[in-house]
Amino acid sequence: MGKLLLTALLAAFALAPSPAAGGGGGPRGGDPFGPDLRARIARAQAYADSRPGVTGIVLRDRWTGAVHRSPAAGTLIWACSTPKLAMAVDLLLREDAGAIKLTAEDRGVMHRMLHSSDDAAAHALWTRFGGEAEFARRFPAYGMIDMRFSDRHPHHWGWIRTTADDLDRLIEYVLTLPARLRDYLVGELRTVDANQQWGVWGAGPAARPGNKNGWSDDNDDGSWIMNSVGFAGPGERYTLALMNDTRVITDGDEVGKETTTKIAEILFGGYFGA
Repeated sequence: MGKLLLTALLAAFALAPSPAAGGGGGPRGGDPFGPDLRARIARAQAYADSRPGVTGIVLRDRWTGAVHRSPAAGTLIWACSTPKLAMAVDLLLREDAGAIKLTAEDRGVMHRMLHSSDDAAAHALWTRFGGEAEFARRFPAYGMIDMRFSDRHPHHWGWIRTTADDLDRLIEYVLTLPARLRDYLVGELRTVDANQQWGVWGAGPAARPGNKNGWSDDNDDGSWIMNSVGFAGPGERYTLALMNDTRVITDGDEVGKETTTKIAEILFGGYFGA
């Protein structure tokens, strides 16, 4: 038994990618982010601090384990459409366990929910597959341990408060799913519609980003919420969770898009080459 375990560990180390590989310099000087990315993090955080409202940021290097959390990473903000990603995870896992059977039509609806953030598609899946009683009780298992509903609103995917920390844990969960499920979701997030090509998408084409975004002007004061969660880099090395409560009413959607997209651009623009 001991020899088998040792063999498995040695094989795992041999197959593991080098933390220094793939993009803009690896960890040097004792900093697991490396000096280049650390400087970018400082600029991105300064930029976020200069923008309207509050922005929760969590950047994770999945190869080294390094994490940057902004002061607002644990701030509860309306999740908007980002729980649609957790819904897709739940449906795929339930089907994998034999608890449900997704038809070709269901798959098409799920694609629309992820590709263009189609609300009608999300409503249909939420209703058909159990609503709060089914989805919400498992969301914490996918990393959304801070999430909560508001008693002032219906308890469904569109009225959840969550944190950038939650979205960080969710995208990490997605990327550790069995390959057949992970690859499906990575493919969906990497080929989103034009209406979702902002936020983490600002990392640029060389980063091969993928994201699930959420946006709404249904905040309590009428301002806009602009959220984005996804990945960038070779092997989806980096994950990035952004939640921006703009606290701006006029053109808040454009303000939030600019904020979240610019953060990703500062972090990763040119980091992986042209």
